[in-house]
Amino acid sequence: MLFIILTLGVITAPGVFSQQSGREGAKALYFNKERRFKIVQFTDIHWKVKEVEKSDRTAKLIREILQAEQPDLVVITGDIVNDPADEGWKALMPVFTQSGIPFTVTMGNHDHESNRTRQEIFDYLETLSGFVGEKGPEHLTGVGNYMLELRSPGSGNVVALLYFLDSHDYSFSRDVVSDYDWIRFDQIAWYREQSKRYTLKNGRKPYPALAFFHIPLPEYKEIREQPTTIGERSEKVYSPLINSGLFTSFIEMKDVMGIFAGHDHNNNYSGMYKGIGLNYGQSSGYSGYGDIGKGARIIELQEGKRGYNTWIRSDKGDALYYNYPLGSSFRDEDYQFHAAQKTKRYAPGLQYLYYKGAYKSVQEMAAGQPEKTGIAKEIAADIIETEENFGMAFTGLIKIPSKSIYRFFLSSGDGAQLFINGKLVANNDGLHKIQKVEGFIALEEGYHDLKLLYFNTRPKKQLSVSFMSLDADEKAVQGSILYHR
Repeated sequence: MLFIILTLGVITAPGVFSQQSGREGAKALYFNKERRFKIVQFTDIHWKVKEVEKSDRTAKLIREILQAEQPDLVVITGDIVNDPADEGWKALMPVFTQSGIPFTVTMGNHDHESNRTRQEIFDYLETLSGFVGEKGPEHLTGVGNYMLELRSPGSGNVVALLYFLDSHDYSFSRDVVSDYDWIRFDQIAWYREQSKRYTLKNGRKPYPALAFFHIPLPEYKEIREQPTTIGERSEKVYSPLINSGLFTSFIEMKDVMGIFAGHDHNNNYSGMYKGIGLNYGQSSGYSGYGDIGKGARIIELQEGKRGYNTWIRSDKGDALYYNYPLGSSFRDEDYQFHAAQKTKRYAPGLQYLYYKGAYKSVQEMAAGQPEKTGIAKEIAADIIETEENFGMAFTGLIKIPSKSIYRFFLSSGDGAQLFINGKLVANNDGLHKIQKVEGFIALEEGYHDLKLLYFNTRPKKQLSVSFMSLDADEKAVQGSILYHR
């Protein structure tokens, strides 16, 4: 009862935002005792006071998700309340304040279109119990450019960072330059300054970080059709047509590993581009358009690990489990695991066959007659000293250290194919320059059959295989785990 009274105490007469501050400082955010930190991202709530039935359904869904997930932080990424602003914000916010869970927001392109500016909205939010956001530096473009530290429950040290940016609304020239606005250079410069400062404090090692804003970046278009992208992509990417370089800064500063946006209600996909995770939230409000259900995106960090698990919880159930940096589901039940081979007699190295000829595919090569055979200590293109127009077939066993989901990478100039237990895991066949492909397979601990086919027609030779799992970063497949019967 006391909590409710205190919460209601910051609500003034209808139609008026309170300008007084109810906080002495932002609440400290810590990983929990299991060394995990869970975020629930709601987006595009589009709360409309007059649509009572839809608003009630939205509030009920939000409460159910918060009760089920018990997050450490709620992030609402824009397009939160439609007209009328005062009544809408005061009707919606108790859903979050009464949960007792810290929450924060970024502004969307519609939030200020009624009778309140972005500044006034943040003035109101800063009076609410549990709100941990900020208006941000006054000299920056937009409102709500800020960051939050995530600390270890043991040492109290900073171990991860969250960045929040205002992605604005519409550009100054919608018909010529771009319909939607872009994150500005001064905001990017501010981000770079914060990133550099924290990296220096951490012994020049970037902290793992996430970034949140409303309108997706143009880079979201690059992963829309990738086979490794998972989720609904039923709508075009309504990003700005101007690329102001924020994604490039994320790459250069090396801290942000995942980006989370909203805006496009019929998209909820996750994927990777240039080593950074790109994620849509799940449209959360029944007053907004959309055909893929309403709900939220869940994000879970683990202290000391550069990565995250994420999934969608919606009115249609849980779905779209995804791990960064693995780039696939993190749940064992989503895979059929390959059993290890029962073998006791083996020796180090892979057997190889060497073929001479100008081939156009690995199958053409494998159909020929090998000129040499032997044992290779490792996978490499220069086992035989030759310049070009040759091929090799490696066969043997790879020793897998633990049961897990593995992502294999195959890099080659001209064609190569990697098979594990007879399954084509990575296909890089054909005539081409050096390029890298990948594939997934779930493996039990122990020895597994490996076959690698490769041909080269160029003076410069390239062949390498690497792998990673849920428990280990990417590393080269070394000779110490390669054997033959």
